[in-house]
Amino acid sequence: MQLTIDNKLIDVADGTTVYEAAKQVGIAIPRLCYLNLEALGIENKPAGCRICVVEIEGRRNLAPSCATLCTEGMTVRTNSPRVLNARKTVLELLLSDHPKDCLICPKSGRCELQNLAMCLGIREIHSIENAEVSTYRKDRSPSIIRDMDKCVLCRRCETVCNTVQTVGALSGINRGFMAVVAPAFEQDLRDSPCTFCGQCVAVCPTGALTEVDHTPRVIWALADPTKTVVVQTAPAVRAALGEAFGMAAGTLVTGKMVAALRQIGFDYVFDTDFAADLTIMEEGAELLSRVHRMIEGDRDVKLPILTSCCPAWVNFFEQNYPDMLDVPSTARSPQQMFGAIAKTFLADRLGIRRDDLVVVSIMPCLAKKYECQRDEFKVNGNPDVDYALSTRELAQLIKEANIDFNALPDEDFDAPMGESTGAGVIFGTTGGVIEAATRTAYELFTGKKLEKVDFQELRGMEGIRAASVDFNGTPIHIGIAHQLGNARKLLDGIRAGMYHFHAIEIMACPGGCVGGGGQPLHLGNADVIHARQQALYREDAQKPIRKSHENSYIQQLYIEFLGHPLSEKAHHLLHTRYFDKSIRN
Repeated sequence: MQLTIDNKLIDVADGTTVYEAAKQVGIAIPRLCYLNLEALGIENKPAGCRICVVEIEGRRNLAPSCATLCTEGMTVRTNSPRVLNARKTVLELLLSDHPKDCLICPKSGRCELQNLAMCLGIREIHSIENAEVSTYRKDRSPSIIRDMDKCVLCRRCETVCNTVQTVGALSGINRGFMAVVAPAFEQDLRDSPCTFCGQCVAVCPTGALTEVDHTPRVIWALADPTKTVVVQTAPAVRAALGEAFGMAAGTLVTGKMVAALRQIGFDYVFDTDFAADLTIMEEGAELLSRVHRMIEGDRDVKLPILTSCCPAWVNFFEQNYPDMLDVPSTARSPQQMFGAIAKTFLADRLGIRRDDLVVVSIMPCLAKKYECQRDEFKVNGNPDVDYALSTRELAQLIKEANIDFNALPDEDFDAPMGESTGAGVIFGTTGGVIEAATRTAYELFTGKKLEKVDFQELRGMEGIRAASVDFNGTPIHIGIAHQLGNARKLLDGIRAGMYHFHAIEIMACPGGCVGGGGQPLHLGNADVIHARQQALYREDAQKPIRKSHENSYIQQLYIEFLGHPLSEKAHHLLHTRYFDKSIRN
C-alpha cells in the first residue's frame, strides 16, 4: 500500500505501523515506551507515553505512531506545530513528576528521558498546581535497585519480566501520578518472584531500574595494601566489552581486557573459563554417573540432569519447581567454583589468609551479584567471591582510570587459573555449556577420541532446541532453552511427560550470557547477540585445546588438591544444594 509521510510517498507492506514506515524513509519519530525487542521476539508498544504521536489527515485526535497501522492513501505529518506542542507537553508532564537528581543518577548520560528533553528542547518545567506528586522509597535488592520515583510507566520491564521471562515480578499498580510498575502489593524485589536476571534493567529507559554497583568496594580493596585482589572474567565479557569503546559487536578484546585490569591494579588476572573447564569435570562426571545408573536399571536415578551455571535460572527453579530440586546438577557455577578454589588452593599457594584475599568477578549477569552473597557460598561469613562487577561497570571503571582501551597491547591471563580450553569459552552462549560437557562426556563414556568437537546440532538461537548425540551406540538426548519463559515451557513439558531427555541446559538471558542483563545495552538487537555468540565460537576454534579434561592445569589441580571428580573434597568445595523458595500465599 502507499501512503504519504511528511510529503514523501512510500510503499509499505500490510501490517506496517506508522512508526515503522517513517523509519524506513529515514524519518525519526521520538519514542519512549516503544521498543522492538527483536532478540526476545516481542515488541513493547503499549502506546502509553504518547511521545510518538503524529497527525493523520482526517483524524481528529493525534495518533500514537507505534500502534497505528498504515492504511492505503494515509497522509501523515510527524512535524506539525500541533504534534511538536503535544510531544513537549507530554514530556513536561512526565518531567514534572520526575526527580531532579540527574547529576548523580546512575543512568545519567544514557537516560532516554534525558535525551528526549534535549531533543525536544525542554529547558524548564512548568509546575502543575494541586498535582499529587509521587514519593516512593527506593527498593534495594542484592542485584537491582528500583527507584519508583523515576518510573515513567513505559512498561518495558513488565513486558520483559512477564511476557518473555514469565517471572511475574513486576506489574502496573495505582493510577494517575501515583501509577508505577512494581511488584504486587508494592513489596520489595527481594520478596517477589524476581530472579535478578537483570533483563528489566537492560531495557529501562531511565534510572528507575539500575544494578547494585560494587565498584566503590572494589576500589577500596585495591587501595588497601593489606589485601591481595584477584579478578576473574567470564567468557561473554570479552565478546561485548569492546562495544563500550566504539568497537563493533562481536569484537574479541580478551588481551586488551587483561591489560586494562592489570593497569587498574589487580594483583592477578584470571579467567573464569578455567573454572568452566573445572565445572565440566564435575558436571560431566555427575551426568555420566546418572547415565550409567540408568543403563544398569536403577529406577531411582534422577534424569534429566539440569545444568546449574546460571544463577537466575537457579533462582527461577527454586521458586517454581520445588518438587524437582533433586534433578539439577549439584555443581556450582564457574564463578563460585573459581572463588572456592581461589580462597583455598590459590591462597595456600600464595601464602595468604583467606580473609586477606579479595576475589572480584567481571560478569555479564546481574544475578551473579546475588549469587556471590548466598550463605552457602561463604565460610564463617567470608564469601568465596567478594564482589561482582557487570561488563558495563568494568567499562566505566576503565574510563574512570583514564585508560586508552583501544591502544592497549594484548596481554595474557596469569597462571594457573588463567589457562582454559575452547570448551570453557563457549560457556557464554546458549548451547555452549552442554556442548562443552558433551566433548568431555563422550570421551570418558566411550573411551574413544572425539575427532569432531563442533556439535552444530547443539548450536542455534531457537528458544527451545532438542538434539541427540550418539555415544558409540548409546543415544544421549539433550534439551536446550534460553530465556526463562522457554525454560518454563520445557520444564512443564517434562512434568507432563512430553519430553524425555538425559541432559538439559538452561540459561535465563537471550542467547545465554552474551545477552546478559549486565552487558552493554543491546535493546533487543538480535544482530548484536548473534555477533557476540559468533565471537565466542571463533575464540573456541582458535584454541589449541578444546576439551576441558585436556586442560593440564585442571589435571594438575586434581592431582595436587582435589583427588578426582566427585571426590569428598571436590564435593565439599565445588558442589551445592538447592532450597524450596516457592512464594506461598
